[in-house]
Amino acid sequence: MRDYSQFHVVFPVDGQKPYDTNGVREIETYRKTFHGVLFIDRVLKALGIGEGKAYPPKGENGLRTLHKHICESKVSPHHKLSVLYYLLLDYDGVRGTRSALAEDIAATSGLPSKYQILMKGLWHMDHQQFNFALEYLAHPSLPSEFADEIVVTLVRHAEGNDFSLPLAYYHATKPVFKTADALDVLYGALAQTSIPEALYFSRAFPEHSRRQLFEKLLTSALDDRGPRGKELVSLPFDAAEEKWFQEYLTTGDGRKSRNAATALELRGIVTGRASTKGPGEPPARTQSLRGSRAAR
Repeated sequence: MRDYSQFHVVFPVDGQKPYDTNGVREIETYRKTFHGVLFIDRVLKALGIGEGKAYPPKGENGLRTLHKHICESKVSPHHKLSVLYYLLLDYDGVRGTRSALAEDIAATSGLPSKYQILMKGLWHMDHQQFNFALEYLAHPSLPSEFADEIVVTLVRHAEGNDFSLPLAYYHATKPVFKTADALDVLYGALAQTSIPEALYFSRAFPEHSRRQLFEKLLTSALDDRGPRGKELVSLPFDAAEEKWFQEYLTTGDGRKSRNAATALELRGIVTGRASTKGPGEPPARTQSLRGSRAAR
């Protein structure tokens, strides 16, 4: 087995290198689009490797320093090799498709495939190659490592409000989120994609969280005077959802929506409850609307 504590054993001396001035500038550009934090930054922090911004290393001296920190860290050999594997993916990235330095170290070191899959997925995330990233990160052998950050990143970088990637990742991995922000961002994407699916999704949560998600769905749909709002009021609510719907639009924050009265009217028609009325509207409004339609 090779001695990976020796710098020259891991990194090639000749050929194109990824951490010259242009390479570092490109990596920093990616970092800015991710609000200052790459996934490799999270990995290094979790493993306690380096201090501050250890990545990207600047030139060979910076790479030697990072390699030294990796080798001297108090983590398992597999974790050390995983970071070296990521760095060699950078080398392969600038050397072209024939370069297989990362695969070589994985094969000669016996790095388990799940570490390779995770690091390759995170490498593609850091390079904004999200379709490729999902092929790895949704693999069933992986734990839901960095699931919150992956979902938030995929949602915020969705092009043209196409949230198929974050939703595909969620459905494939079924992660347990560690932060409320991740659930909130994902649910917002789901509400934009499918009103019925968002409603059924919310029903899997405890009552307090479920009500918050339901109200978020109402807000999202009520901002739309078109088919999304009509689709929402036509759904089969259960007793709790019906109560939350009425309360949110009559006494809650939803009463401020310009579409609140219309939504209550339409819901009254759908359910046959003529007594439903909009905030501040006379009791007869919904009934007269139903009557005028019946007269037709």
